[in-house]
Amino acid sequence: MRRPAFPLSVLATTALLLTACGTEHSGAGNSEARAAAPPSRTQVDDPGKDGVRITSLTLTSASPSPTHSYSVSAGSLATDSGIVASFEVTNASTEPLTYSVIVTFMSSDGGAIANSTATVRDVGPGKTVRGTVRAGQLPLSAPRVTQAKVLEVTNVPADEAPADPGTCPASGIRVSVDKGDAAMGLRIVGLHLDNCGTRNFTLEGYPLLELLDDDFKTVHGIKILHGSTEITTAAGPDEQPRPVTLKPGESATAGLVWRNTTESGTPVNVPHMRVRAKAGAEAVMVTPHLDLGTTGKLGVKPWAKADSAQ
Repeated sequence: MRRPAFPLSVLATTALLLTACGTEHSGAGNSEARAAAPPSRTQVDDPGKDGVRITSLTLTSASPSPTHSYSVSAGSLATDSGIVASFEVTNASTEPLTYSVIVTFMSSDGGAIANSTATVRDVGPGKTVRGTVRAGQLPLSAPRVTQAKVLEVTNVPADEAPADPGTCPASGIRVSVDKGDAAMGLRIVGLHLDNCGTRNFTLEGYPLLELLDDDFKTVHGIKILHGSTEITTAAGPDEQPRPVTLKPGESATAGLVWRNTTESGTPVNVPHMRVRAKAGAEAVMVTPHLDLGTTGKLGVKPWAKADSAQ
């Protein structure tokens, strides 16, 4: 098993891009709100998850505590905590992988205070890469952080990993998936395509999808529908595909719609999905974590130009 199910809802997330060394630089804290004191580095006994484990936690006086008094101003209600978790990623597979790691920072009673996400790219087979992730901004009312652990891990083949926000792949086309909406067993997730290149990009029809399991093998037995009305009318009427030309800076979206209803049979969960914007386009592997239940159906909306540039 490469990756556990990813929750649709987590605490506020701070996105960080790590290099092979994974070193980050701390931002300046608010001197009025934070007491100056040397940081303390704590060794963490963390069994880890899916090849990722916390190795140490650096705590500073910047960790808010209700027992301390601060001079509170508008700028000190939420400032950089200065708390850093060091971790290491070990790739036990036979191919280079890119990892997305969620670390949760906790109080002494185990309560979650903040989650932070780190991306670790191009970890070679058998290699171990070390990095750090920050707790980020914490309100003054937050309990003191005393521990951290790996909450979730996702990995995909390095050559198919989505580009990070704010970066543009060589293709000039950035593909991503959002966390979507879930209500009463209905799931709606958006695919997003940004033309971050220098030329117009034209597409028409539906994204080309391949559903994959934890080992990146094709999941069979799921019918991919063009449109969603066979699943629900709550996602709006089915529109006919139309040509979409995206100028540099413009974006398009397509919707994924399904139900997680479970009746007779074995429920199907699809952690990964290989996406091609159109025939001949480069493949990008995203992780929408489709909990399809026993429905055997996934509805796909056609590409449509987004209302505003991304």
